[in-house]
Amino acid sequence: MTEIFENIRKLYQFHVPDNELADFIEFFSESSATETFRHVANNRFNIRMFPSWTPTFYINLGEPYQLSVGPRNYQIGSRTDVLILRNTLVERYNLPTDHILTVKFFPGGLEAVLGINQAQLADQVVNLETVLPPALLQHIKQRAVFEERLELLQQFFLEQFRLRKKTDHYRTIVTDTIGTFGASGMELKTGQLADQLFVTSKTINRYFSRVIGTPPKTYLATVRTRAALTAYVADKKAFTPYDYGYFDMSHFYKDVIKFTGRTLRENIG
Repeated sequence: MTEIFENIRKLYQFHVPDNELADFIEFFSESSATETFRHVANNRFNIRMFPSWTPTFYINLGEPYQLSVGPRNYQIGSRTDVLILRNTLVERYNLPTDHILTVKFFPGGLEAVLGINQAQLADQVVNLETVLPPALLQHIKQRAVFEERLELLQQFFLEQFRLRKKTDHYRTIVTDTIGTFGASGMELKTGQLADQLFVTSKTINRYFSRVIGTPPKTYLATVRTRAALTAYVADKKAFTPYDYGYFDMSHFYKDVIKFTGRTLRENIG
């Protein structure tokens, strides 16, 4: 199954934070045995995900599985939990019996909640025990249902966030830049965004590299391609590249190949 082109969310239970974590955590999710069986039966399957620069926790509640991050393959044991940045192509190879609890942060969210700068995580698979207390992970795995695991995680994250709650100038500039880019129809370049935010291009470049781990040009190109590609897959007839700052369809097609490594025809079939 491929992100954007197929609804990979149908295999999971989801929760979107409705508290102070909403600005930092995109969602919590957990594999649903019922929905997984409904869609893949007893077959092996893989989930292919494109770059998003979103730090993501995978807490393993089930069997071992294989994870590819860029060109490297990792065998994840049944007791192993990991953190990845998703700055490159990620693929999980699964069995119907897999059971994974996921926490997906917004860019900069990991630093706001846990004080961990995501720029250092690029191209790595980090053992989650170096990030979260092993006792917490053990308690999470002992809980019987998603709602109980969710309560433990949210309580811990809120406590950590409130301990370090302060105005983060770096993250604020990055967040404002991303918002301004979206509001402009995804057309403005770094220099134009800097002018609107009354900072220099050099400042924006430095802040993006510090908070997200990549320059604004790279990250905003990812944002635009993901948004445009999602809209195209949802409704080809209504799609227009101009809504996403593209000059024409050819410009959009080139970005799709750069982003996915395949043409639209190869992606959609």
